[in-house]
Amino acid sequence: MSWPAGALTMSDADQLVYWADSQMPRIVRDAHNMILERIPLYERADPLLQKDLHRSIEDNLRAAVTEMHQCHDALQMTAPHETGRRRAQQGIPLAEILQANHLSFGVLWDALVEAARSGGDCEAPEAIFAVATRLWSVADAHASALTDSYRAASAELLAEEGRRRSALVESLLAGRPSPDCSSWEMATLLGLAPGADLIVVAVDKRNQAGGDLADVERKLADQGIVSGWQLTPTLQLGVVSLHSEQHEAALNVLTSIAVRAGVSPPYRALSETPRALQLARTALSTLRPGQTEVREFNSSPLAALLACEPNEGRRLAYEVLSGVLELPAADRSMILDTLVAYFDNEGSAERAAEQLYCHSNTVRYRLRRVHELTGRSLKDPLCVAELVSAVFSLRMCKLYTASSSIA
Repeated sequence: MSWPAGALTMSDADQLVYWADSQMPRIVRDAHNMILERIPLYERADPLLQKDLHRSIEDNLRAAVTEMHQCHDALQMTAPHETGRRRAQQGIPLAEILQANHLSFGVLWDALVEAARSGGDCEAPEAIFAVATRLWSVADAHASALTDSYRAASAELLAEEGRRRSALVESLLAGRPSPDCSSWEMATLLGLAPGADLIVVAVDKRNQAGGDLADVERKLADQGIVSGWQLTPTLQLGVVSLHSEQHEAALNVLTSIAVRAGVSPPYRALSETPRALQLARTALSTLRPGQTEVREFNSSPLAALLACEPNEGRRLAYEVLSGVLELPAADRSMILDTLVAYFDNEGSAERAAEQLYCHSNTVRYRLRRVHELTGRSLKDPLCVAELVSAVFSLRMCKLYTASSSIA
């Protein structure tokens, strides 16, 4: 930056600048007092911050006076850069920082004007115009440097906060305490509400159909829902804290960004988070490839048990349903769809028939086929439990899909 040439020799202007340097303790004091008076945040601040404010005013105004005197093409912005970074770390809003900067330069300007007046310390009325060009050019440069430094420091702090939250979420999901704090302390740091329900969400990043997963935490927060997230190469995993009346809102947020996601049943004990993660991933695994849906895991304890023992579930499915699975594909799907519809409708052949768009006698005939093929009667509670478990295991292992809600 260079100063525009003018008709004035710069001697009177230089004299004003030197005078300002000699009066710096008083100017800084006046600027400090004005900032405390005009900006409530600083007025209410603790003494350490007020002392730091005084130091930064002095650093920045002395640097500004030096630049006004030397008229360098490239201004040295060390002081405002340091101030911007420090204020970001202190959590001071940028608007208040820029206002304080403007007030500081305003006090310096008023002092220069007073000194340049007739009868003033310097008495150089015409020189004030040249000084004005220097002063407000430096002031603008300081404001830009403050803003750039503040934003850069804020971005670093946000990134660090994101890494810290991700590490805490990872510890909860893995079921291992952080070296620095317990599970409850981690939940407190994440902001998870005590006494609220928790759910784990597993979002498939590989087949994201739309939306912005990076904003999911913010969008949930807009609904008053607190969450913490961890990214893996293929999944975005979240621990979400919500009250029962917020459950639907959380699902709507996930649905609004068009994702493939699995959601665990609600739970309360933090120690259950690893199990909830497994259930959320299992719910996700039941989606067909490319299918965009947010699927909740069945809250049935039986379904959870099978999800925790997938290999045993696969063995159970083949042992119970081998006769059905050996049928041609069309017949196999027809029998399984009927069995699922029957279970979905609380054992009512009539309601299952309505769902399948067929006659209730057709449903009863197919159910008798199930008995013949599996050797298990739908009148025997134990046999029914085995059949339900087997169908769920098929879906969990992606060996069968249907429009039913059994998973």
